[in-house]
Amino acid sequence: MSDISVNLKDKQHFEILDGLRGVAALAVVVFHFTEFIFPSANVNFIGHGFLAVDFFFCLSGFVIGYAYDDRLGKMGVLEFFKSRTIRLHPLVILGSVLGFIGFLTDPFGGHPEAYSVGRLALILLSSVLLIPFPAMQERYFNLFSFNAPAWSLFWEYIANIVYAFVLCKLGRRYLILILVIAAVALGYVAYSAHALVGGWDGNSFWHGGARVLYSFTAGLLIYRFNLIIKNKLGFIGLAILLLIALMMPHFKWNWLAELLVVLLYFPLLIALGAALRYRQGLKGFVCFPGIYLTPCT
Repeated sequence: MSDISVNLKDKQHFEILDGLRGVAALAVVVFHFTEFIFPSANVNFIGHGFLAVDFFFCLSGFVIGYAYDDRLGKMGVLEFFKSRTIRLHPLVILGSVLGFIGFLTDPFGGHPEAYSVGRLALILLSSVLLIPFPAMQERYFNLFSFNAPAWSLFWEYIANIVYAFVLCKLGRRYLILILVIAAVALGYVAYSAHALVGGWDGNSFWHGGARVLYSFTAGLLIYRFNLIIKNKLGFIGLAILLLIALMMPHFKWNWLAELLVVLLYFPLLIALGAALRYRQGLKGFVCFPGIYLTPCT
């Protein structure tokens, strides 16, 4: 085992943040399932479940900074990409294969006869390799037709690449400048689209870039500035605060509410969660949901 691996294992594991990641992941699942019952997010009881993606991006920025800021120079960029690929890509491949099988066997919405074998192979390959290819109308022109949720992992990869080549080398003042620029871009997206729900299809592709740039940078700055807020809320308290944001109702100024949640509320939750340690009795409950994505370190 390398010294790098040992050093990573010696780092503190943020079980509370891992648990919050699991709560957000489950909220996304519930949101998409309830779309069959409530096609409009305006009447869905968890109609802002899609904002969990921005929470993931912010948490990822904090965790990547914590895990790699002091290690990337020693391990090298190639080893970093290898580590991230091993952690992220098995889910991409599994989701693509399952999505492809589902498309071929779907008795209600699948129309494989409308596509040539070569076309289907190209769409599947693009999903497996995370190359955006919004080619299927019946899949709402998702970036990855057989694995629609992979759009957020695509932007996670982009964030990791930018971190390895740029962000890890920048001082805090330059990161603040990037954060301000990203906040303006995110504000424009929220105002022009009337929501922060884009990034998953061809028409809103660059919305995903604005979302990940702000939230990932904000999470990284929380780590760099050590913006850890001591509190006694506990995992349950923070989980409730997270769900409040994901379950808030839609209203006239909805785009502004979503923007403020992403700009301020989610980074605040990360700063609060990073200060907490689990109670032994809650360890299993807190850690289990986080397996949905990846452990916090």
